[in-house]
Amino acid sequence: MTETQDRVLIIVPAWNEARNVGATIGEIRAASPHYDVVVIDDGSTDTTAQAARDAGATVISLPFNLGVGGAMRTGFTYAQRRGYRRAIQVDADGQHNPSDIDRVLAGLERADISIGARFADVGDYTVRGPRRWAMIFLARVMSRVSGVHLTDATSGFRAAGPRAIDQYVSYYPAEYFGDTLDSLVAACHEGLTVTQVPVAMRPRLHGTPSQGTISATVYLMRATFALTLAVMRRRSTTRTVAGGNA
Repeated sequence: MTETQDRVLIIVPAWNEARNVGATIGEIRAASPHYDVVVIDDGSTDTTAQAARDAGATVISLPFNLGVGGAMRTGFTYAQRRGYRRAIQVDADGQHNPSDIDRVLAGLERADISIGARFADVGDYTVRGPRRWAMIFLARVMSRVSGVHLTDATSGFRAAGPRAIDQYVSYYPAEYFGDTLDSLVAACHEGLTVTQVPVAMRPRLHGTPSQGTISATVYLMRATFALTLAVMRRRSTTRTVAGGNA
């Protein structure tokens, strides 16, 4: 356990990313010899698991698709059991630049959770229309919840210190946006601190993310609903605990 305390666990959730995961792992391993990589194969139906093993990663294969939240909770549980004190999510599709991992990890020197933030005056990542409106709204609400100015509440490129790892093992929802919004709301209500670090996102190596007006509008509605539900859930829990202690 002592050995892993000085190392960093890179958690890579992957679902049908056979074309991308090998290159992503290669970049991570080249970025630092102090990174250990675990790929959570989230019920893939392609050769994601084999591609990850061939690239040198430890692979945990889930029997069926749980979503990013379920995959990440598995990764944090692995981190906790192996004694890692720092863990960071890096997506398999290549959008998170491994050269920025140390930059995001540095945020853990002043907070429990460090978010690699888009829209923070670094890079040329742009989003327009309803999707952009949703991101601005979500960032403003999360800034109030966390007490810290945030520009990107839905970035998955985020690092966790020891308190956050324990929190995520205890509570890391699998539902849509639970891995970014609900998990962050819950962590803040448990007294964990948050910071953000500007990073530049990249396009996917292969494959095309969903775009267009309809998908963007659906994103806006689902994101708003998810955040509202998360905040209401935490308020309800707080009231219940307060009432029980009265």
